[in-house]
Amino acid sequence: MTCVAEESAARHAGLYRRAVIGRILARLAGSGQLPSWLEDYQSPAGTDWDCDIDELEAAAVGRLPLTRLERSDALVLTAAGLIEEDIRFGSLFATLQDPLPARRPCFGLLAWLLSGGPVTVGQVMERCQRLTRAGLLMVDNPADPRYEWVARLPIAIWDLLNGGAVAAASLPPPLTLRPASSFPPLEEVVVPAGIRASLPRITVMLATGTVTTLVVRGPDSSGRLTLLGSIAAQLGRDTLVHEGQAGDEGWRLLGPLAALGGALAVTVAAPAPGETCRLPAFPPFGGRAAEPVLLGVVAGRTGGLAGPALEGALSLTLDSGDARGRRQLWLDGGLRAAAADLVEITERFLLTPGNIRRAVPLAHAVAASQGRDEVLPADVRAAAGSLSRQVLETLATRLEPLDGSTGPVLTPAAAEELATLLSLCRHRERLPGRVAAAARATMNRGVRALFSGPSGTGKTLAARHLGAQLGLDVYRVDLAAVVNKYIGETEKNLDQLLSRAEELDVILLLDEGDALMTGRTDVSNANDRYANLETNFLLQRLETFEGIVIITSNAASRIDAAFKRRIDVTVELLPPDADARYQIWIAHLPPDHAVSPHLLEEVARRCALTGGRIRNAALHASLLALEACRPVTDEDLNVAVQREYRRLGASFPLAGWLEQARRSDQ
Repeated sequence: MTCVAEESAARHAGLYRRAVIGRILARLAGSGQLPSWLEDYQSPAGTDWDCDIDELEAAAVGRLPLTRLERSDALVLTAAGLIEEDIRFGSLFATLQDPLPARRPCFGLLAWLLSGGPVTVGQVMERCQRLTRAGLLMVDNPADPRYEWVARLPIAIWDLLNGGAVAAASLPPPLTLRPASSFPPLEEVVVPAGIRASLPRITVMLATGTVTTLVVRGPDSSGRLTLLGSIAAQLGRDTLVHEGQAGDEGWRLLGPLAALGGALAVTVAAPAPGETCRLPAFPPFGGRAAEPVLLGVVAGRTGGLAGPALEGALSLTLDSGDARGRRQLWLDGGLRAAAADLVEITERFLLTPGNIRRAVPLAHAVAASQGRDEVLPADVRAAAGSLSRQVLETLATRLEPLDGSTGPVLTPAAAEELATLLSLCRHRERLPGRVAAAARATMNRGVRALFSGPSGTGKTLAARHLGAQLGLDVYRVDLAAVVNKYIGETEKNLDQLLSRAEELDVILLLDEGDALMTGRTDVSNANDRYANLETNFLLQRLETFEGIVIITSNAASRIDAAFKRRIDVTVELLPPDADARYQIWIAHLPPDHAVSPHLLEEVARRCALTGGRIRNAALHASLLALEACRPVTDEDLNVAVQREYRRLGASFPLAGWLEQARRSDQ
């Protein structure tokens, strides 16, 4: 059927070319300007191309794009595109409109060639201008007089008119074609239950023209385009996707191509927080058919949408999906895993539908590299990590995962809070379904934690330990890359960062986050005003955040009270006591060290260093031992601890004890 439709469209366009060339021959007859090669297009006497066009349209199989136009408009477009059929028409047009140096016909030439009988020059000029406004014709020299405007038929329009469907190869870069066959059946698309129930009615409304614009909001890779494409396929339409700016060449072609080719026009809008994306209406071109242009809009959860194209639009909002939907997506993507592993993969990795689709082949590649056919959760973690690095590393740094057995040394209270945080992260998707309705109204699957304490007490280590226990990557935010001096840019960067962390299900670490969360102040100047705006935005965005975010702070008292109210778990990491310091020393010294137990106990008891400084001292002692090709000794430890105190600018507490120990030895 497709080949028959393409053949019908090609024959239909060919009849129009013959009709236009017949008019050119009639105009040039007896003028002395008729080139000999044009006589090859001479029609037999008595041929009525208009009658032949009528007969073909009456018996045609499939869509004929030119039937969407008034016949007079179709003749103008065909005349403008003749050079695409035969390059010799370029020489003819250049001769006829000399001294205008153009091989494409100008408006004045088209009006002269196609006028005659009841059709006036003014009528043809009016059609040329209408087709230009509709995006079917382009003008290369709009600054010149109107009669000298050179008409250029976009190659995508020409290929559509001659082939019966939009040709992917001729589309400009902002446009891509997604055939109906590339989308799953509508009943197989994973969407929330409430939306699924309404899809049959929405499809009927689009088919009848009751609704002509459908807006689908949601996070990136949540299946927004898949939903629109499957609806289009249900209607027997391909999907034409525009990913540029409203008003660019792609947008100007989007409406005409969708109208003539019977495709669903889809534009991807990405307004930042506080911005509004305006979508102009598609200009009408006075076609014969009343079939409306259907527009789909893919948008994020932030920013505004406005404009004539959105009048009367229907809106849907997708979320990141639930465990049942994710399981189906993993299976549909071809994931091969044991039943128990599939359950763990489904529950542990809260990826969006698009990222699941991308992760499946990567996970199989990881498994294959280790000689396995079935995928393990570790393979999926590696695949998800690969996706994360491609997206997040411009604004955040991935922290190397810890060994699951390695963790921070905490006070009992901090250990209890960290255990609570771990449990909350593991059950964050199921918890809203197990609480009372009053609490559920303000809950989502996001987890917001605050790690407070002096520098060196293990805040980053605790975050990495949490990531190791959950099997998730940890990304530390580079605030220098996020904060921007230009108004509104900080909010855009934060929104992008938080959105990507949600979609890829990673742990986001806002190191020294109190720089962004300080208490709001009275407005005394413009700086105060914009600082408060940034704080207000982050407050609202954290409340709707559906991932895991950890904020560290050396000065929790500076954090705005509104932020503290939104924090789910606060872990206060205090400087370690003597027993904790001893455990930290044991954890960081090499297993084969030769430090005497008595000295190690005294260092832990007398030297009140934080965990970070103990780590630094242990590393320096190991370096000294490595340089001397021997295990770490008492002397190495003494030198390393003294060095750490010099860096602190404080006196060495063991100086007197060491001197007394030397005298005793003597």
